Amino acid sequence: MNYASVRTCDIANGEGVRVSLFVSGCTHHCKGCFNEAAWDFAYGEPFTKKTENEILAALEPDFIDGLTILGGEPMEPENQRALMPLLRRFREKFGDAKTLWIYTGCVLETDLKAESRWRTEVTDEMLSLADVLVDGPFLEAKKDISLQFRGSSNQRIIRLR
Repeated sequence: MNYASVRTCDIANGEGVRVSLFVSGCTHHCKGCFNEAAWDFAYGEPFTKKTENEILAALEPDFIDGLTILGGEPMEPENQRALMPLLRRFREKFGDAKTLWIYTGCVLETDLKAESRWRTEVTDEMLSLADVLVDGPFLEAKKDISLQFRGSSNQRIIRLR
């Protein structure tokens, strides 16, 4: 997996101050996407153990509320598999002291919980580690800049834990 960027002091993508990992690769191709460059699976830098370590270190300060994973598309099957070691380490290190938010263009019930190309052998575990899932594709016709933590009114903020 490649990643587009890591933001170590992000206040736009979840509650509080967060570390945000923008993964590369997305097949949704939503019209009006804010991060079109990250559709390309080869965009950015390789995601390595060193990257994982840097993210976990950036999460250590008390003022950091948690980790946000977005993209690109974290729920692309290959991205799910590549993210699992980081997510497991995050929970082992921080327990419930910090939150995990995941943004996806997938819909929880039809794409992630039901049989689909998005559902993999690690999907359930990934969802079990997340506190919040922001789901649904960005729909330009439903764009609403007044919404907190989402771009269009069809997207939902789902508290999983």
